[in-house]
Amino acid sequence: MVLEVKIPAMGESITGGLLASWAVKSGDAVKKGQALFSFETDKITSDATAEADGQIKITVPAGTEVLVGQVVATIDSSVSAPSASVSSTPAPAPTPAIAAAPQVATKAPAPTLAKSGSALEISPAVRRIAAETGLNPASIPGTGKGGRVTKGDMLAALDGQTPIAAVATTAVISAPVATAAAQPAAVEIPSREGRTTRKKMSPLRRKIAERLVQAKSETAMLTTFNEVNMAPVMELRKRHGDEFLKKYGIKLGFMSFFVKAAVQALKDVRAVNAQLDGEEIVENNFYDIGVAVGTDKGLMVPVVRDCDQLTFAGIEKAITDFGKRARDGKIQLPELQGGVFTISNGGIYGSMLSTPILNHPQAAIMGLHNIVERAVVEKGQIVVRPIMYLALSYDHRIIDGKEAVTFLVKVRQYIEEPQTLLFGA
Repeated sequence: MVLEVKIPAMGESITGGLLASWAVKSGDAVKKGQALFSFETDKITSDATAEADGQIKITVPAGTEVLVGQVVATIDSSVSAPSASVSSTPAPAPTPAIAAAPQVATKAPAPTLAKSGSALEISPAVRRIAAETGLNPASIPGTGKGGRVTKGDMLAALDGQTPIAAVATTAVISAPVATAAAQPAAVEIPSREGRTTRKKMSPLRRKIAERLVQAKSETAMLTTFNEVNMAPVMELRKRHGDEFLKKYGIKLGFMSFFVKAAVQALKDVRAVNAQLDGEEIVENNFYDIGVAVGTDKGLMVPVVRDCDQLTFAGIEKAITDFGKRARDGKIQLPELQGGVFTISNGGIYGSMLSTPILNHPQAAIMGLHNIVERAVVEKGQIVVRPIMYLALSYDHRIIDGKEAVTFLVKVRQYIEEPQTLLFGA
């Protein structure tokens, strides 16, 4: 029995995507549940698995744009392994050199350019063009040093154009030797051939680009900054980290503190927990926080629901689970939708300062950065503290500067007095 392998449905809003890669080769024996291919959409990446044991025949290559429901392969369930005739047939012996003879015959002999009775050396680029096209360099006025024919001269001749500086070359030939020697050497731009690669943008990357441009063009985005002393949180983690790990089976990270601080600040400054819908401002009375996760495919922002009702352990477990599944391509579409506020941590990559772009249609996003020991003044004394810079980008159409700054100050206060967050956990 032959079964069709189709592109799976991913949600009502997804009609197609990119067949990114195959995990098997055509003719392979596959097992039920085995990963077959990776499918990328403008929102998520997912792996498709085999529905039965058998031998697979791939009909659509990797890198092809496909539609949901499209057949990309078949599985012959009556064959559990590649047929004997396929596996036992020896590879054909190499064809004698005569098979390559037609190609060699079409190659032109390495040409030389005669000038004033002497042969000038031909560059590899010119030699290759001459061999491929049959164009004789000796018939072309050279613009290079000493009258040498350049790659540009060859290409110009092929296009039916007059080579650059051809008129000047004629003048130089008729001029005295001393004048010709005084001419500056022509500068030839090195070829980029073989030094660049091209690949098509994935649907996810295209969607990311689309949304970033949308956020920049459709909002009045502005960014405000502040700094926070991370010593209190670091000390608290040091005192209770082992106990937290033993009790909940997960480490106490920094992100849960910032999620909790953001929730409290959103309650204090309600304008930040809003978004613009046409001519209406929609105020959100819930706290679904998006946490940006970097993957090989691009940035994803899974949403941790009802963070005001979660404990520190609940937030840490949700973030850890999302991070793993995002990198494995296991995130589901609904898990990326409906957030009211986003936190992006560029500090894990060493970022000192940035201006994060809004996660449209949200009205604000907070950026975290790396922690660096800096000299600060406390009570008239210069002391060293582990400092992090915070950034809040916001839509100035519905959030005023006073509200944005107040929000960030609130976050700073909660982080520098983390016991206030713990009491509410």
